[in-house]
Amino acid sequence: MVNKQFLGYALLLLALIAAPFLGAYPILVIKLLCFALFASAFNLLLGFTGFLSFGHAAFLGSAGYAAGHVMKVWGWTPELGLLAGMVAGAALGGLFGLFAIRRQGIYFSMITLALAQMFFFFCLQAPFTGGEDGLQGVPRGKLFGLLDLSSDLVMYYVGLVIVVAAFLLIVRTVHSPFGQILKAIKENEPRAISLGYDTNRFKLIAFMISAGLSGLAGALKTEVLGFATLSDVHWSMSGSVILMTLVGGLGTLSGPLVGAAVVIALENKLGEVGNWIAAVSGIEWFKSLGESVSLVTGLIFVVCVMAFRRGIMGEIIALRDRLRAKR
Repeated sequence: MVNKQFLGYALLLLALIAAPFLGAYPILVIKLLCFALFASAFNLLLGFTGFLSFGHAAFLGSAGYAAGHVMKVWGWTPELGLLAGMVAGAALGGLFGLFAIRRQGIYFSMITLALAQMFFFFCLQAPFTGGEDGLQGVPRGKLFGLLDLSSDLVMYYVGLVIVVAAFLLIVRTVHSPFGQILKAIKENEPRAISLGYDTNRFKLIAFMISAGLSGLAGALKTEVLGFATLSDVHWSMSGSVILMTLVGGLGTLSGPLVGAAVVIALENKLGEVGNWIAAVSGIEWFKSLGESVSLVTGLIFVVCVMAFRRGIMGEIIALRDRLRAKR
């Protein structure tokens, strides 16, 4: 089983390495990888610790603004900009966590949503964020003074290394003794407390790790695209990452990767698919699909919840386990 998982991840990595030479647009792929990292970081909190946050967009967006500001205004190098973004996300996560971790269920979710909306209005009014115009013209610079990130291809491979390293950190965290305690908290927190664990401390650390990695995704996204906007801190971004995680498979390591690919592909390719269907079927209505991304993703969410609640990878893993049991 472990060997098959390793083989699957190895093939995925090889495909990503070869993607720019197979006709894939590097910036689109690295944007997808940023959201895959964001979803994986969110899944660490929801899928393995059992806490649903409605405010994760705040960590993605705060890191994007922080990284963009220090690189554009202060002239920091890209590696320091990414580090600043990750620290900003983790620090904001620690602040949110201090208020939220003592509550459970819907109360935890509502506190994170309220705090995230407060942060959204702060970003709307703060002078350094650019308000509704966003923070524009963030330079890529040179990584360690050597690698010129103005080249899309160089930026792609640097981003790929960063995302792979962050994903390996998530895998290591999940399979570590710390990760096992998080699973115990998710399954039965009172029992974990009875065993002598300070569950609030573990939940706060998990929240900060998730927020920090979300911040890394946001900082990398700003570095790649050259801007940070209010859409990164809006509540709808928190909804998108929840959708990615649920569609891909909650509590699975590969699920958020698949879910992010599905959602981002819909956002970028739905119009082309609609035009193709209209050309084949002769029904002109399908040409408007590109303008109905929210409607289509909402329908996918409803189908996912009703038909395969484990998500894409969750259902595949469950099917594999059933076939093994029959054998």
